[in-house]
Amino acid sequence: MEDDDSSSGRRGLTRFLKPALFLGSAAAFASVAHASIARPWLGVAVGLAIGAFFLWRWWSHARLVRMLRRGDVNEIIAHWSDRFESIPHAETMAPLMTATAFAAFGRVSDARRALDNAAKGPAWEAALEHRLFLDAILSAFEGDGARADEVAGRLNALPMPARREARERIGTLRQAVSALVRAFSHKAEPGDLDRLESASEKSPLVHWAMRYAAAIVAVDQGNEGKARALIDGAPRWPSESAFRAFHDEIADMLAPSA
Repeated sequence: MEDDDSSSGRRGLTRFLKPALFLGSAAAFASVAHASIARPWLGVAVGLAIGAFFLWRWWSHARLVRMLRRGDVNEIIAHWSDRFESIPHAETMAPLMTATAFAAFGRVSDARRALDNAAKGPAWEAALEHRLFLDAILSAFEGDGARADEVAGRLNALPMPARREARERIGTLRQAVSALVRAFSHKAEPGDLDRLESASEKSPLVHWAMRYAAAIVAVDQGNEGKARALIDGAPRWPSESAFRAFHDEIADMLAPSA
């Protein structure tokens, strides 16, 4: 009963805070607008500050996308490591983020080791969706199609978030993971090629994983031109990355016959 009261209290507080924050923001904007009539420079300064903030966010995102597409896992881990100590439940979340970086570049063994090092507790249980996502793609990379399919099924069976934007984003990524699992088992369904290619553009973290899966589908469909385009410009993967073997195998399939 105490938990129910606490939960109801949090919901009530959330319902109060949302309109309060909106009204507060509106009041602050109105105050600045009013002040800028008498002091035009104030409006210009606020506009420049807002523009600089959004420019910084765009630049940060674009920089991260470039790093992810370059394929240097150490660069990504170094980029994230500054936040590791400050995030809640760092003993769980830091290894989980490290595993995600390794998985994004096909470093299967390193990703599994990082997951093994994560503390198991409330944060681990709360990260179930993330863990299933990683397990599905890592199992596919390892060639364990049966496990990858089973884990993808569990992932898709999880409840969806209430917010529409989050529901659409998560639903799209879950569908892409399922398509990736089918691609590596050579059991692609109609529409999987488009799903994978779209996910590679919309989700920078899984850019190369989705592109290699899409290339496999394209090869299976006899669309060699599409397969070449999908792996064109890929980094030179180190030998410990599964992507090195995927790339070489696909390139061999696309090589002209002697």
